[in-house]
Amino acid sequence: MTGGGLTALLAVFCALPFLVALYRLDILIFMLINVILAVSYRFLTLAGEFSLGHVVMMGVGAYGSALATKEAGLSVWLAAPLAAAFTGLLALLLAFPLFRMKGFYFLIGSFAAGEAIRLSWNRFRDPFGGPGGIVFIPSPEIPLPVLGMVDIAADPIAYYFFTLAIVVITIVVFYRLERSRFGLTLHAIHWQDVLAESVGVHIWWYKTFALVLASAFAGLAGGLLGHYLGTVNPTQFNLHIMLFVLVWVIVGGTRTIAGPIIGVVVLTVVDQGLRSLDEWRPLFYGAILILTVMFLPHGLESLPRRAREWWEWARHRRQPPVSDDEEPPESDRPPPQDA
Repeated sequence: MTGGGLTALLAVFCALPFLVALYRLDILIFMLINVILAVSYRFLTLAGEFSLGHVVMMGVGAYGSALATKEAGLSVWLAAPLAAAFTGLLALLLAFPLFRMKGFYFLIGSFAAGEAIRLSWNRFRDPFGGPGGIVFIPSPEIPLPVLGMVDIAADPIAYYFFTLAIVVITIVVFYRLERSRFGLTLHAIHWQDVLAESVGVHIWWYKTFALVLASAFAGLAGGLLGHYLGTVNPTQFNLHIMLFVLVWVIVGGTRTIAGPIIGVVVLTVVDQGLRSLDEWRPLFYGAILILTVMFLPHGLESLPRRAREWWEWARHRRQPPVSDDEEPPESDRPPPQDA
């Protein structure tokens, strides 16, 4: 996507809260938070690993920020970054056992580690609140000259633009990292890990850094969610939600950073259309996933390129073949050669 396209897309997102009904602003805020989650998850997939514990990392950030503000009395502006850093530190500790596994075993190991963390929130009422979670989480406030301290979460439009700013920062960070030497090395590890290791690439270090950074941003997304809702509980970060993240990323595509963004936006719109058919939602999501894998293996982000290929194929099919005896039209003749 070009710079002009990104500018136009940002302009659309800036205009959206003024074009939709007030009750739909919650949906837009959740969509932006999910964009952070999906973009950070895609960065981990650059190293060739798919995790089932990424949503739990989001929960770690949500619980950490909630406890830091409610129990320790820290400001939200300090608690949320600290919770994101703690999430990254936890991911660093988990990297030691997890990256001893690969492929399917890494997938199962990440799920087991995530469930162990999530069930601990459900088991211990102190300090995690047990199944009911933590309630009355403080909201971020900003000082204004006349009004004093104003609660951002009380105004959905203000919280929307606050979240949009975090989304822009997230996209810029991961875009620049992917275009750097570090990102190119991750791609090399994904496709030729043995060859990369043979030329001196420390595969474990690169994968660990990708896991730590992706988890930290997932934790930041969790902090945004918790401080907006005012409550967190273990059911918000279960396997069901993780499967939604997988569908967003796979349907959107993983070749570019625009893929997961497209997946989140499109499937959020589809999900709103299926609200009245709640029992059929898994069927529709399964059908969308199967159709994407069959006809768009690189996701929705490859749709413009595929459309151009189909158009070229159809255009050439409509042109009548030229026989050997027929003289080509004047426009197709080669230019005359100079004597």
